[in-house]
Amino acid sequence: MDISSRVPSRGRRRLLSVLFPVLLAAVLGSGAASSAETALERINRIGVVRIGYAPEPPFSFRLPDGRLTGSGPEVARRVFAAMGIHEIQGVESEFGALIRDLGAGRFDLIANGMFVLPDRCRDVAFSEPFFKAGAGFAVRPGNPANLHGFDDVAASPSVRLGVVAGAVELNYARASGVAERQLVLFPDAAMAANGVKAGRVDAFAAMGVTVQDLVRRSPRHLERADPFRNPSIGGRSFLDHGGFGFRPGDLELRDAFNRHLLDLLQSPDYLALIEPFGFTQADLPDRKTTELCTP
Repeated sequence: MDISSRVPSRGRRRLLSVLFPVLLAAVLGSGAASSAETALERINRIGVVRIGYAPEPPFSFRLPDGRLTGSGPEVARRVFAAMGIHEIQGVESEFGALIRDLGAGRFDLIANGMFVLPDRCRDVAFSEPFFKAGAGFAVRPGNPANLHGFDDVAASPSVRLGVVAGAVELNYARASGVAERQLVLFPDAAMAANGVKAGRVDAFAAMGVTVQDLVRRSPRHLERADPFRNPSIGGRSFLDHGGFGFRPGDLELRDAFNRHLLDLLQSPDYLALIEPFGFTQADLPDRKTTELCTP
C-alpha cells in the first residue's frame, strides 16, 4: 500500500521536505565513496609524495641547505623517479611516533631505518627490505665501562644504556635482561650521542651503521665498542632487515613501489647509491618481508 495515500496533502509535502535531503545525501555519499581517490592516484595526479622520517644519520637527515638525504630518502627518491614522481616532501617526526603519524595520514610512507618486525607488521605494510644491519654501541673513548654487548649491561646494574624511544634496541635490551632503571630513552640518535658525551649514559645502542656515523662525526668524543656481540635471544642471533613502511590500506602504492624497488636492488647501481652512507656489500638484504613478518 502507498503510505503517501494515507497522508494529507500538506503532510505529504512536509514528509517529502524531510526525506529528500536524506535521500540526496545518501546518493551523493555513495557516489563519493565509489570514486574515492587512492593514495597512488593522488600521488600520480599531483606529482608529489610525502615521506616521513626521524633524524637518524645515515638513514635520514637534512643537509645544511635543507635537502633531505640519507639512505632511506635517496632510495625512495630513485624509486619514485622510476615511477614518474620527481618531487619528494619530507615530514619530520620522532622515531617512536612514525607509525602513529603514518596511520594519521601525515605522510604517505616511512623512509627511515625501520626494521621489519612481526609486531610492526600489524600496523604497517612494509616494502621488501632495502638493507640489513646488526647492532652496536657508541661509547666514550676507551670504553670505560668495558661494554661489548647487551649482556654486559645486564651484568652491571650501575651501567646506564641509552636507546631511542620506539627503536628495536629497546627490545634487545629488555630481552637480554637489562633492567628498566638502567635504560634512558632519547627522542633521536643525536641526543643519545650527546648523552654519552655528557656522561648521562655509558653507551648508546643503535644499528651499527648509525653508531659508525656518530663516531665519524665526533671521533674525539665517541668510539664504537669493538668487538661487539649482537644479541642472542631464544637461540637466534639478531641481524635485522629494514624496509619502507606504508599504510595497510595503501597496498596499491606499496606494490607499485615494490616493483621498482626490486628492480633497483638487482641493479649494479644500488650499492653505489648507498655506499656514501656507510653501507657495504655485507649490508645488502637477503630475506623477504613475508618471512620477516612471520612471528
